[in-house]
Formats: sequence, C-alpha cells, structure tokens
Amino acid sequence: MSISTKEKAIWAKIPEEINSSSNKIYVADYLGVIPYELALKRQQKLMQARADGKIPDVLLLLQHSPVFTIGRFRGEEGIIVPPERLAQEGIAVFHTNRGGGITYHGPGQLVGYPILNLKESGLGVREYVWKLEAVIIRLLLEFGLQGHRVAKYPGSIWVGEEKICSIGVRVSHYITMHGFALNINTDLRYFNFINPCGLEGKVMTSVSKLLGYPLEVETVIGHLLNCFSAVFGLRHAQGDDRCLAVLDALSG
Repeated sequence: MSISTKEKAIWAKIPEEINSSSNKIYVADYLGVIPYELALKRQQKLMQARADGKIPDVLLLLQHSPVFTIGRFRGEEGIIVPPERLAQEGIAVFHTNRGGGITYHGPGQLVGYPILNLKESGLGVREYVWKLEAVIIRLLLEFGLQGHRVAKYPGSIWVGEEKICSIGVRVSHYITMHGFALNINTDLRYFNFINPCGLEGKVMTSVSKLLGYPLEVETVIGHLLNCFSAVFGLRHAQGDDRCLAVLDALSG
C-alpha cells in the first residue's frame, strides 16, 4: 500500500503509547449510513495500516444502505424473492469475503467492524468471536434485554426464540475485519426475503420491537463503546485528534 506524505506526517505524531499493552487504546469512528462496498474498502485500507503497525486498533460503527451480503463459498440460494422484487425495493446484493451465509443490512441496524490485532491482544479467533458476542449480550442487558448464545447457531445472539444480532468475521495475519450487525430499529420485513444465514423459518427481531418503542441507532453508540471497552480491556481514545486524523486520511 502506498503511503502519502500527509499520512506519514500524521503517523509520526502518534505517541508510542498506542502499542503499549499496559495502555492499549482503540479509536472509534461513526460513519453514518454508507454503502456496503465503500465500507469494505475502508476496512481493507485500515486492515493493511493496522498490519503495518501504523495505527492502533479501530472500531468502525455505521449503518448500511439496504443490501443483502453473502459470505464466502455461498450462492444466492438464500434469496427467496425474485430479482425484480429486490430492484423494486432498492436492495443490492453483494458477495463478500466474510464467513457465514446471507444476511440483510440496512438503516436502523448498528454495524460494527473492529480492526484489531489479535496477536497483540493474545486472542485466538474463537475467543475473539466469543468476546464480540459478549459485547452484544452486555449491551442488551443495559436495555433490560436478556441476550444469549445458541450453541447450534454460532455467531449470533438471540433474545428468546428470536435472533437479534449476526456476527461474521475475517482474520488475516492476525488482523480482523467485518464484525457484528445488531438490529436496533431495522425494517424487519426484508429478512422475509431471505433465509438469514440459512436459518429457514427463524424469526428476526430488533431492540425497538422488544422494547415497544423506537430507538435511534445513535443513542446506542455510547453504550456500545462502554461494553466494547470493558469486554476487550481497551481504552477508547476519545478526542485524540491525531488518531482521528489518521482515520480521516485512510478513509478519504
């Protein structure tokens, strides 16, 4: 990856403490609603920069424009409506490089893409996914909801008999990408167009549906950051303009 003079100057100003295990930080950036392909390109760029040791761990938070994403080695058999219906609804289809099957992303869903160095954190992939699940369970508890894992459906969080969160990751050279998608006030109708992650006949739910009142994604972000920090033992680098400038330079 070529590095611009501007990026080199920014990286040179980042304190050495970002790589200290005793004071390990991460930077979080909320991108609003953006297309899936754009978010994927930003992840890939940040992933390379993290592998090169140029930036600290990162947590990208965002919402997506309506899209069905399909994991590696899977086809479009999980889509159960004709292409014409997808076109009418303005839903794109994107084959991506994460694990898992087909799922829906759209406005009202809080998506988190951690770009972490698992080797520095001393984590294996299974433990990493377990911790992502723990973050979501802890977050739901803050809203009075009891989330839980289901052994035969790894990479998902449920409330009762309904699925509320999907998790799919990719790890390359110890660096993570992709992550979780938590339904906050998602339009759940679109899950009826697919068998989400192969779960034929399973019902999807959202935080707003379970609480009985609408909840905006932005109101959840602070809670999510607190839970993520606690579970992963990282410090959120709030207000560090130098780190945020790195993200701006890489995401531009």
